[in-house]
Amino acid sequence: MEGFKDVNYYSSISYFYDGTPVPELLTEEETIKFLRLDDGETKKPTLTLQYYRSEGLLRATKVGKRLRYLRSELLKFLHELTLRTKNDIS
Repeated sequence: MEGFKDVNYYSSISYFYDGTPVPELLTEEETIKFLRLDDGETKKPTLTLQYYRSEGLLRATKVGKRLRYLRSELLKFLHELTLRTKNDIS
């Protein structure tokens, strides 16, 4: 990934908007909160995550019977969206 090679970027501490630290492995609910899909504008955040996975934009990790999301994958996903947005508005 262009411009996304700094290992320290992955290991830095992230916080939710309420000030609590973001864990390295997030539940679906925490992922929705991290991506701010709970802002009231996204009608069905769970389906939005499913769409991102089905399109290959976001990778999940299956732990037991549940899907979890690595914080580093979420940061890569946001970086890719930013690159797409930059190209869309140029």
